[in-house]
Amino acid sequence: MILLKGDCFAMTDAVKGIAQISELALSNGDRLLQVSLIAIAGGVGLLGGMVIIPALRFLFSWFTPQFLTEIYNRVVIASKSVVLTLVTLSAMELMLLLIPETDWLNPIEFCLSVGITALSGWILSKLFRGFFDTKILGITFASNPKVRGESIFLLRYLGDFAITITLILSFCISHDINVVGIVASLGIGGIAIAFAAQKTLEQFLGGIVLTLDRPFTVGDYIGLSDGPTGKQGTFGRVESIGLRSTKIRTSGKGTLTVIPNNALTQATIENFSGAKKVMSVMMIAFTQHLSNDEQALIRQIVMDSTVDIFGLDWRSTEVSFGENNAQISFFILGSNELSMELRRQLLDLATQQITKQLKNQNISFTLDEPTIYVDAPISI
Repeated sequence: MILLKGDCFAMTDAVKGIAQISELALSNGDRLLQVSLIAIAGGVGLLGGMVIIPALRFLFSWFTPQFLTEIYNRVVIASKSVVLTLVTLSAMELMLLLIPETDWLNPIEFCLSVGITALSGWILSKLFRGFFDTKILGITFASNPKVRGESIFLLRYLGDFAITITLILSFCISHDINVVGIVASLGIGGIAIAFAAQKTLEQFLGGIVLTLDRPFTVGDYIGLSDGPTGKQGTFGRVESIGLRSTKIRTSGKGTLTVIPNNALTQATIENFSGAKKVMSVMMIAFTQHLSNDEQALIRQIVMDSTVDIFGLDWRSTEVSFGENNAQISFFILGSNELSMELRRQLLDLATQQITKQLKNQNISFTLDEPTIYVDAPISI
């Protein structure tokens, strides 16, 4: 009897447990359905993206200008996984917004919005840079071959900045975030911090300027001017660049000199090892033997097409003729990766002009692709 009662109590507890689980499943039935619909929308978006991306590639190749097709292939096709992720998240976000009474899904909606904003910014930035490299830079060089300095890239950075600010503002407005209040609070707090730690803030901002401008990097040998006359003073190897100061190992004595970053932003800095020199080699094969006059014409076309490119050492340009071929060597000078990138793109545009003029002179040739670039840092 005692065992029978124990079994009855155990069975009763099991029935109560099953009832509680069933009640929990029934009470959460709507929520489970909502989550299922969101997941299904994501799957449909993924499948749709896998179909639409190749279809758009076909349409672009047939009905749009060639430069748009190149941008689409370079950005969308090359980053297909990122685009598919964005489409999937967007479909899930749309379904979540269409379903009523989803306040309990607000954290998930917030995470989806963050992911969509970040991926959209990345893709839009890639599209803008592709349009800049294939269209804006070419038009600028065609209208003004004497392009000088890196100021032309300011437009590209302004475009990235505009895309970032627009997406951040859109995200804040869509989620009822008081942007004005946040900016005002940051402004008041920034003023208080500026008065409390003026010197430290100057050094910190100096570190930011050095990071963005990059007049030197760790490992470079630099010289600093001492005094108003600009006479050579501190000379050594940069060992570290911190937020507040930069450490330089001086030559000769081997001591470590610590210089505040705000002082470096106002000093005359001579970088002995940061400058770069890149040799670009272009090979041209001709279908027939060239006469002396034709060789002189080709050499003149090369010089005229590249003499006005800032950063190209045109005095070192060499055109060597062999048996039915020619080797053209250019020397590009720059101080950082940005300047080298600009000058390489300008040299590519100049190469297109050279080939165009050779065709206009009825000279038959074939151009070896790609052009060879050989890095050669300038020695001290």
